[in-house]
Amino acid sequence: MTELQQTVIVGGGLAAAHAITTLREEGYDGAITLIGAEDHLPYERPPLSKSYLSGKKSFADALVHDQAWYDEHDVRVLTGTTATGIDLASRTVTLEPAPPLGDPLTYDALLLATGAEPKVPGFPGAGAASYLRTVEDADALKKAFVPGGRAVLVGGGWIGLELAAAARQAGMEVTVLEAAPLPLAGVLGEEMAQYLTDLHRGHGVDIRTGVTVEAIETVDGHPHLAPTGVRTSEGTFDADLVVVAVGAAPRTSLAEQAGLGVAPPEDGGGITVDQHLRATDPHVWAAGDVALAVNTVLGPLRVEHWDNAIRQGKAAAKSILGQEVAYDWLPYFYTDQFDFGMEYVGHGSASDTVEVRGSLEDGEFIAYWLDPDHKVTAAMNVNIWDVSDRLREIVGSTVDPGTLTDLR
Repeated sequence: MTELQQTVIVGGGLAAAHAITTLREEGYDGAITLIGAEDHLPYERPPLSKSYLSGKKSFADALVHDQAWYDEHDVRVLTGTTATGIDLASRTVTLEPAPPLGDPLTYDALLLATGAEPKVPGFPGAGAASYLRTVEDADALKKAFVPGGRAVLVGGGWIGLELAAAARQAGMEVTVLEAAPLPLAGVLGEEMAQYLTDLHRGHGVDIRTGVTVEAIETVDGHPHLAPTGVRTSEGTFDADLVVVAVGAAPRTSLAEQAGLGVAPPEDGGGITVDQHLRATDPHVWAAGDVALAVNTVLGPLRVEHWDNAIRQGKAAAKSILGQEVAYDWLPYFYTDQFDFGMEYVGHGSASDTVEVRGSLEDGEFIAYWLDPDHKVTAAMNVNIWDVSDRLREIVGSTVDPGTLTDLR
């Protein structure tokens, strides 16, 4: 640790915050500088489409640490600051605006945790839609969720469906436009995708599938004025609010400009790192949504979920300190939509066979994804709790399907 004096972390999310926490917990006493583009301390993003959006939790509840913690642990925090360049040869980072103590910053170790940003489609009017990434985005949606209003969600992925549920529970008329035959079929397979579709329709959400969006119509046709509807292959859907949720793209421009390895979008995108989260330069690491990391079980993988950001942030910190760590865990995520609460662990395929144990009718069950050799690739517990660790032990094993249960 004595040779490591200056650690710079670019990014203000979960991976960055947990990397800092781990560095200090592991005894690192060198300088740490956190560079965050937002005007906030690092915070958790899942509540933005769940408990914060619904008003059940405050923004303070989403903060990983308060300012006092960073002060107590001697962490220099530069919020509202953008890293504009990296010089790998001199090991420096340039910033905008330049910090009071001078620019550029010198590092011995650099962690890139720049996250991802919502994809903006190429159809006309896309700039007039709402998107969700920041707390400010969530605040704007809170104000727009008014009883009797008409909301159209473009995209039926996890964020789109969570927002649809929140808007519907706020009393809005909600339509979801999905290009695929079923929302999330590529992740969950047909049976579970149909279950989730039926859940939303049962709560009054109008889910339209196989729909091509042609344009978002706006006041006076101005590309950045308020939307009035969405024109599609099935006609025009009137709207007071249009939210686009068609995926996220990793923020890799800083790494690309520096000459670090970055994967093309068709390969998952992201900064390429090994199983230790180290990039193609020996003094640089990447973690969280932006990292395309070598999972020792599943191969190269980029995961945009809360659990992965936490785990990779911790692992990257230990790797920076020279400890033997590896990206060897299974992906995990969770969602809450109406009365559907679930946790998912693993990395299943739409072509896997799905075995359900429990009651679909009662909404309490466990779904297992099995490949042709009866290897469990993923498992999902729905409204059955405290079983995620047990499911994690099952995933990856080869089983007799007849032995699978709902673990109760």
